[in-house]
Amino acid sequence: MKQGDVIGGYRITSEPTNANGGKCIWAFAEKGGSQYFVKRFLEPKRPRDDDTRDTPSLRIRRQLAREFEERHRTIMKRLRPDARGGGNLVLATDFFHEGSTYYKVTERIDTSSLEKPQALEPRQKMVLLKTLGMSLKQLHDIDVVHGDLKPLNVLVQKRDGAAFHTAKLIDFDDSYVSGNPPDPDDIAGDSVYGAPEWRRYMQREDSAGPEHLTCAVDVFALGLMTHLYLTGELPHHDKRYGSPADAVNAGEQLDLDTRLSDTMMGLLRAMTTRTARSRPRMATFLKTLADPKVCALQHRRPGTATVKGPAREATGGTADSGAAEPADSGPRTSRIKTNLKSTGRPGGSRTAERSPSPSPSKPVPPPATEAAPPAPTPPSEGAPAPRSSRVRINLGNRDRDSGRGSS
Repeated sequence: MKQGDVIGGYRITSEPTNANGGKCIWAFAEKGGSQYFVKRFLEPKRPRDDDTRDTPSLRIRRQLAREFEERHRTIMKRLRPDARGGGNLVLATDFFHEGSTYYKVTERIDTSSLEKPQALEPRQKMVLLKTLGMSLKQLHDIDVVHGDLKPLNVLVQKRDGAAFHTAKLIDFDDSYVSGNPPDPDDIAGDSVYGAPEWRRYMQREDSAGPEHLTCAVDVFALGLMTHLYLTGELPHHDKRYGSPADAVNAGEQLDLDTRLSDTMMGLLRAMTTRTARSRPRMATFLKTLADPKVCALQHRRPGTATVKGPAREATGGTADSGAAEPADSGPRTSRIKTNLKSTGRPGGSRTAERSPSPSPSKPVPPPATEAAPPAPTPPSEGAPAPRSSRVRINLGNRDRDSGRGSS
């Protein structure tokens, strides 16, 4: 295939390339005034119809060709371009062979894609994920597994004048009917987004036969992609493992971004579990996305989530955490801040600002090294200066290792 060739009635209008093509070569083409995308499969090769020999190698080639054709034609019958709700599925319009080589044709679309979906606002992210989820639901409702779900096969686009970005799902060349995948030697996919059972099937483990490769394979990949679209990164895992699926197969839990909402974290945890039948269906995914708040990132208050490294700095004591400052009176707050700074404890003044006032029903316990003073009375507006002085003295002299018990 080269520029200027006419193949199956399609005139090739660009130089063929293998860029992101896997076992294919692709190019743009024209036919009847319309623009198309033509893909040439490098394998399998179809034996010639006039070759009547009956050798073992030819029998194997004929069997592989029959299975290849049957799988592609079955998917094309189930996924029709005119199907209701299929506007975000970029489906094949033609499939044929010329000589011993197979070709597949789709409409040409703008292949530009949004590079940083994580920069979108929560409502934009919600719409983007819902359009992708609805496309997958359409596949799963007819028991079709996409089989190679990853960002490269999703085009994030926004039409002129449109308010939201949408996701167009492309490349169904590796799709198969649920529970009936190609053999491990022939199945496609990406190890980064592959599901745990897909990895075990590829490695020919007894725990994963063909019947275990169901639509849940796509759900695992979608869970990883959702995390990527919301945060800009895939979930982290121990570097001993080559992929998220390998880590999950080893019994590890993926490390989700703590800025995710509790609802989203629960959803992604369920989508990336090792047990395929425990993963939610697409209807649950779409229902969870009914509120854009679930797609918002949040800085949690200290103590409400286990945060490590830089994430702790982002959430610890900043205005973004959403923690309300206590409405203490100006003079008293000022004195407490000054005294806690004098203790030399890192972040002490920030802690004091967020601590509530002592309960009126419980007197402040005295330091262990001093005689207990009379129980203080509840604070009130216009409290006399001597009482404020007493609080200042007690806090300033407390033992540094006693924590907040004396405040």
